[in-house]
Amino acid sequence: MAEPMKTEVRSQLRQELRLTPQLLQSMEVLQMNAQELLEYINRAADENPVLEREEPAVLQAEYRALCRRVGWLDASGTAQRPQEDVFAGNADGELESLEAFLLDQLSRLRLPQEMEALCRYMVGLLNDDGFLLQEELDSLQELRLPQEMVQQALAILQRLEPAGVAAQDVAECLWLQLQRKGETDGVVLTVARRYLSQLGRRHYGAIARELGVSEQAVRSAQEKIAALNPYPCRGFGVGETTEFIRPDMFVVELDGTLQVVLNEYYLPRLTVSAYYTELAGKTEDKETLAYLRQKLRRARELLQNLERRGATLRRCGAAVLRRQMPFFTGESGELQPMTMQELAQELEVHPSTVTRSLRGKYLQCRQGTYPVRYFFSADTGGVSRQAVRQKLLKLIKQEDSAHPLSDEKLRQLLEEQGVTVARRTVAKYREELRIPTASARRKR
Repeated sequence: MAEPMKTEVRSQLRQELRLTPQLLQSMEVLQMNAQELLEYINRAADENPVLEREEPAVLQAEYRALCRRVGWLDASGTAQRPQEDVFAGNADGELESLEAFLLDQLSRLRLPQEMEALCRYMVGLLNDDGFLLQEELDSLQELRLPQEMVQQALAILQRLEPAGVAAQDVAECLWLQLQRKGETDGVVLTVARRYLSQLGRRHYGAIARELGVSEQAVRSAQEKIAALNPYPCRGFGVGETTEFIRPDMFVVELDGTLQVVLNEYYLPRLTVSAYYTELAGKTEDKETLAYLRQKLRRARELLQNLERRGATLRRCGAAVLRRQMPFFTGESGELQPMTMQELAQELEVHPSTVTRSLRGKYLQCRQGTYPVRYFFSADTGGVSRQAVRQKLLKLIKQEDSAHPLSDEKLRQLLEEQGVTVARRTVAKYREELRIPTASARRKR
């Protein structure tokens, strides 16, 4: 006789955070710049009938009044950046065409809804070179998502074109390209991932000894790596220079005091329809009631997210103004050292909140229009990175063109001014300023 089948019921409690549409909307709205927010609001109002949109005629009149009080403001509401200003930047570096290219690829993969939402969000974290920096990956911890989900999303992005996108740095970018090409030589892969800086200095012998291979094997690896593109995403958006932008905030003097004013004068004012709110309380049709409740909930969530975005951006702008007051008053052209981590601690928020809220945002003041991130740089011996670059630029402008200053000499001169940096740091800043080497600057 067969034994009776035994069944067992177990109860297990598990805590799990889902990437809900509400959470995703909150993150997206926070990191939108001025133009993106305008388009998003108009699209949301078109899709949700319970949202009533009032054209910003009154706000535009208020903006014109502000322009009359602040003479340097442009009544058009846009600003033109100086194209030759190496500090303020040239073209808008948001790489929109790269983003569209990646999002198009994602849409074709037919991913689960939550995974696609996370991948699309991570595309927005890529920097101008298409890299996904470690600090951006760390910012995802605020969402408390499973680490396996984040790693899976990262792997998906790194499988997209161009090969090397979503790498953390140049070394990983080259390693990803080699992987895509089917490279199986462990020496080539290891040299690309771990010895890129030594390879650039042609320390073939040292690399060979450490890996226990021949110098010829290292030279062969160098040839393969040299054939790759360290910045494969830089080709996107070429020739699409954005000459005009809409600042997200102004620093203006009102009643004798410098203040941060958000540029919300161009946005339509959204409200929840009183008619549909009343209808939701009266209707007895279950289908109509469920529809209205859903639309009303989404409308209120959007209004809350817009209010949260404005409050966060205003607090961040005010903190930047306090820290960089000598710059905004015109007392100094050099910025004080300030990091986003420090700002997050001052505002008592997570660093990723500051990162998202200031991404792609612009600030207009009397001195010009700048990416807000321009005002952040690490402390270099008590001097900001921007200040070091300004000193470096001044030294090069004053040099004898027949005997230009080498990077080492520039390092020594900076040290005499109280700025201690390494020679490679000088070379890095010089390259960022698009200034050639001493030999290339020499004029006979």
